[in-house]
Amino acid sequence: MHGFDIAFASPRKLPRARDLRGNVAVLDIAFASEAGGKSFETVTLPLIRDLGPRLAAWVDHHDSAHHARFAGDPRFVLSTKAEHGACPEMITPELVARAGRVDTLVCHVDFDGLASGAKWMRGGVEPYPGCDEDARAIDTRIGVPGPVATRMDRALRARPRDQALFGLIVRHLASGLADPSLWGPIDQAGAELAALEAETRRIALRYERVEPGLVLVDATQRGGSYDKTLLLLIGQERAPISVVIDGDSVTFAARFDSGVNFLEAFKISGGMPTRISLQRTRLKDALVALGVKPADAGRFASPP
Repeated sequence: MHGFDIAFASPRKLPRARDLRGNVAVLDIAFASEAGGKSFETVTLPLIRDLGPRLAAWVDHHDSAHHARFAGDPRFVLSTKAEHGACPEMITPELVARAGRVDTLVCHVDFDGLASGAKWMRGGVEPYPGCDEDARAIDTRIGVPGPVATRMDRALRARPRDQALFGLIVRHLASGLADPSLWGPIDQAGAELAALEAETRRIALRYERVEPGLVLVDATQRGGSYDKTLLLLIGQERAPISVVIDGDSVTFAARFDSGVNFLEAFKISGGMPTRISLQRTRLKDALVALGVKPADAGRFASPP
């Protein structure tokens, strides 16, 4: 369980291979797509090439047209979101054993990714009974996660860039929740979410219905920080698709079981089929692709 270096990353911002010690396993990091202004060729592929034989495993459950390029490489354990709603369930004792020695884990920074790292550190054994199911409930927003995952998820949503918090949560999970004192700073972070939730609900009052079947809100002007996940979920209570504009970016979301596939609709190579962020310059075309009349779509295409 000990002796691992841990690096935290996102699909659009990966560490450099030279900064990673020894053999590396990459967990819950989607292949970059053009959705966020990056690409597989400029972000993901360079890390794969630079790591070379030091790459022991890449485990991920996000859709990508580039998965097929690695179908014959046993180091790559790749699925779609529909096949695996969360990454920890893909990490088994057999997979960890097959990968051999791993010195560094590169993990995504949500509960799904951190639980994946902790499970790898434990040799493919869940940090606590039901952790895999909790990760699935949180990552799909279908079902109700248990109290352990709920407390950690609230902390992560309150402090989505807190590297120290990420490390603390991985440590707590990897130890099997052995040290109750570690809950103190996690719950302290989680308590900060209440203020973000209040601002989120104020922003949600401005949701506007756009036919066919969307609600859209511009959160650029606001009274403080907010929780985008909650804002999108509130929107989905009112329409099948919720859209949040924030500065130069826009996020589309639909229920995991909705059948909506933004990757196909927007002709994007990879990511989450039911939640995707684009540059605002692409908003008009994206809305039109979802059936919005061009005149209506144009109202939201650029800042006022």
